[in-house]
Amino acid sequence: MTTPSAGSASLPDPDSSTAADEVFEEIDKRRTLRGAAAVAVAVIGITFSAFQLWIAARGFVFEIPIPRYDTIRIGALAQLQIRAIHVNFALILAFLLFPGSTGNGPITRRIEALPSVLRDRSGDGPLTRAADRVRRAVRWVFVDRDSDRITPSDLALIALSLLPTFYYVTRYDEVTNVVRVRGLGGAGTLGEVYPVFAPLELGPFAEYPLAYLMGVLAILLVLEATRRALGLLLTLLVAAFLLYAKYGYLIPRGVPGLGTFSTSQLRWDQIVQNLWYTVEGILGVPVGVSVRFIYIFILFGAFLEMSGAGKWFIDLAYSITGTRKGGPAKASVVSSGFMGMLSGSSVANTVTTGALTIPLMKRSGYSPEFAGAVESSVSSGGQILPPVMGAAAFLIVEYTATPFREVVIAATLPALAFFFGMWVMVHFEAAKEGIGGLARSELLDIGPHMRRGWFYLVPLGLLLYYLVIARLSVGRAGWLTIAATVALIALVAAYNERTGPAIVGGVAGGFVLFAVSLYYAGATPVEILFAGMPADPVSVSAVEALRGAAGSLPTVATAIGVLFLVLDPRGDAPLLDLDDSVEESAASFDERTGRTAADSRAGRFAAFVLKSMDNGARTATIVVIAVAAAGIIPGVIGITGLGGSLRALILDVSGGSLVLLLILAGIASVIVGMGMPTTVMYIIIVVLLGPVLPEFGIAILAVHLFVLYLGLMADVTPPVMVAAYAAAGIAKSDPFETGKTAFLLSLNKILVPFAFVFAPGILLLRSREEDASIITMADITDLGFFLPEVVAPIVAMFAGVYALGVAIIGYYHADVSRVSRALLLVAAVLLSVPGMVLLPLSTGIGLFGVDVALYTLTNDLILRGVGGVMLVAGLVRNRRRAAAEPAAGDRVESSDESASESTAS
Repeated sequence: MTTPSAGSASLPDPDSSTAADEVFEEIDKRRTLRGAAAVAVAVIGITFSAFQLWIAARGFVFEIPIPRYDTIRIGALAQLQIRAIHVNFALILAFLLFPGSTGNGPITRRIEALPSVLRDRSGDGPLTRAADRVRRAVRWVFVDRDSDRITPSDLALIALSLLPTFYYVTRYDEVTNVVRVRGLGGAGTLGEVYPVFAPLELGPFAEYPLAYLMGVLAILLVLEATRRALGLLLTLLVAAFLLYAKYGYLIPRGVPGLGTFSTSQLRWDQIVQNLWYTVEGILGVPVGVSVRFIYIFILFGAFLEMSGAGKWFIDLAYSITGTRKGGPAKASVVSSGFMGMLSGSSVANTVTTGALTIPLMKRSGYSPEFAGAVESSVSSGGQILPPVMGAAAFLIVEYTATPFREVVIAATLPALAFFFGMWVMVHFEAAKEGIGGLARSELLDIGPHMRRGWFYLVPLGLLLYYLVIARLSVGRAGWLTIAATVALIALVAAYNERTGPAIVGGVAGGFVLFAVSLYYAGATPVEILFAGMPADPVSVSAVEALRGAAGSLPTVATAIGVLFLVLDPRGDAPLLDLDDSVEESAASFDERTGRTAADSRAGRFAAFVLKSMDNGARTATIVVIAVAAAGIIPGVIGITGLGGSLRALILDVSGGSLVLLLILAGIASVIVGMGMPTTVMYIIIVVLLGPVLPEFGIAILAVHLFVLYLGLMADVTPPVMVAAYAAAGIAKSDPFETGKTAFLLSLNKILVPFAFVFAPGILLLRSREEDASIITMADITDLGFFLPEVVAPIVAMFAGVYALGVAIIGYYHADVSRVSRALLLVAAVLLSVPGMVLLPLSTGIGLFGVDVALYTLTNDLILRGVGGVMLVAGLVRNRRRAAAEPAAGDRVESSDESASESTAS
């Protein structure tokens, strides 16, 4: 990302930017479209975003009010219909954005080679020429070798993807009244459902019900979109679950271990009905969460990033930390955390911020491997950082029935502990290698930078207000925050020294107008414009009127800003500093149309809105495809009854040991997360292990956050380590060494979740009879609970993270010996997770017939104290050794000088 406003130190290296682009293209594998194809993709993406914004603002009823006339009602859709349309949009974009074949697959390679083989054997005869025509036809229909064109097969798949959704929308009565009651076998054939198509009732159309064919088609299209957008691994995994649903009954029940997985015999129509026509499969909970929460927050991140907030925060991070010891790496920790929160993708964050941060870290003295490891590690942590977090956080809301505000509150301290640990490690690595900071002259002054972009903090502040204080629903909070962001940028685009007073006066006047209208008529001016003056006006109190007027401020601000932009489109906008991609899009539009949108404030504002909607849709496409495909897995588990069998198997393997179960869950999260989107990993692990862990008394929110943290480790765990691989490409470092270092730097993402599983007070939770809930003021005043179960674990966790950081880097004022590093690792475990020692110790003593419960609050605090003493002792010992080394060096130097003099004499 380019940051032209920054000093010379923060300007990106062109070579690194090119490397970042190449790495992202290699990993992402999206098409590079131009001309009409690019416009078509943008239009569909913007339409997708507009559809989701309507749902967030108005719900599932589609109607357009006409001022002073009437309301035109288009229709109202059911939940499953909305979900089907949501998935359909993602399928269309997936078929447009990702090539089906680049000609490197085994089938296309054989077809390409066939004419040459025939020519060698039989010469240039009719058979060879026919094979060559087939080759050219296959290449034209299916192959997009350079990833730059839409093929006929893509268009055919898009047309096919519309059919299941069209059936859902037009024949929903049959779905609810026939399919759910009598099964797919009771549904009508093509001619019965759509009599106009009766002549086409041939082959399968005459043999099978249309609903069944549409369900099969939808499942196959989701698998194909998954193969294109997410790779073959997830596609094969989902396909394996489908085959298991059909043929799992063939597994002999009598075989020990394996017999656990035997199922009852199911027909294909039963499987298809469960996976497409219920809320248990593709259109299940994950897609429902995407419709209500995930998409709107991805869109919010896109609006905030396209507004220029991303580069402003990166520059702010460098301004604050750049002059400190190891400043570029510390700036990477801060900026990558923020950008990861916006993008929700470890790889995208690594590439976006790494193009700037990695070259600066290398230039300041960090090794290429360490620079790449830092960037990939902190980038993978962006999805755990409130208030936005990643898509999995919204799945946590749905699966645990926990309000999002409580998820945000619970996730805050563990996220801060992880980033604190990263800060500690880059600091001691800088001290170890003698790496200083950047000169203040190379960085922006904090004061002017804050005055230039302080308004970027407003959307995040509003989001926290809506979620935590106003306690609005997640979707409503996201919609209002997007509206506020658009209003803010409209004002920024219109603002300059000449228009500033008029804009402020206009917004204030609009606020007063809305307040007065609500106070006297009980309706806003907009409502009066559309519906007329109420026949029986009902006034509201002054407080309610002011509150309602405050809620209308985004509408007022947007209207005022757009009005000034229309009246004076060519004025200067000193505060408007949009993302580079917005400027490039506006310039590209000018080049194609001969207009001057890029030089116009109004044009740049319009480009910002449209580019944000387009970018949000492109980002959301992968997430929607991922949750749609992943929905098949819990659907299969539900219909086959596999969940109960797995629960019993997991408990048997763990032997009833919580520690062993947590270790197995962590290993499974990392393995499943390798090469998988975080959302898919989370869904699989939660479906498999989620019902088991709470039986050990663990808070359900802690279980789900534990899975999220451990799954994110996969992004930096060799051999897959997609984030570390991306960082290595930018740093031009050894990929395996970068991944190994990134894994070590990310060990906090293992220590911290184990800490809050054993001590829910770290999540600000208090365990109660049924579950755990966020602590209240009464809990805080209960010092007998608050100090030992909240304050002590939190302080100990941060101390443990500090000890772990020193042990990993191996430096504290001087090199730390191997023995001391091992002792610091022990101290980190004792400080953070004493239960990991106490529970196995109790089990070990029990083997000798002694039944003793060592895992008590008292022993917990004692072990934390022991860990604290070990940490302090280790640090003091190393500091004294560091202080003694120069004196020892002086003595050695004096001895050498004396020896030299003796030799000379």
